[in-house]
Amino acid sequence: MEPVAVVGAAVLREGRVLASRRTEPPGLAGLWEFPGGKVEAGESDVDALRRELREELHVEAEVGARLGGDLAIGDTAVLRVYLCSLLSGEPRLVDHDEHRWLAAEELGDVAWIPVDLPLVDLLAEHLRTRSNGTG
Repeated sequence: MEPVAVVGAAVLREGRVLASRRTEPPGLAGLWEFPGGKVEAGESDVDALRRELREELHVEAEVGARLGGDLAIGDTAVLRVYLCSLLSGEPRLVDHDEHRWLAAEELGDVAWIPVDLPLVDLLAEHLRTRSNGTG
């Protein structure tokens, strides 16, 4: 059986990335993540991510390059995270209870959900490279 695809957005703005704190399920409540959600039947990753960002944050975003590869979520799903930039709107609290814009050196200041952890170092390097004008 094909694993369920879940997409996440590393939303970038002014050298920072948006982190969102989960409120559920209980085992993940209080941990931070890249916002996103499940890819529905017939949707591309990009379409799903745009839809999820509209639903979860009330923003329009441009979806860019993948950050890392597929990450297993248990035995039934895979996470794919994409670099994104805001086109319009300011993130609102819908499915989360807090948002923070984190610089590369602040990524370790929050407790990330386990599946996102492998991407934090990649993202820090990306943010550093961009802020140095080489990316």
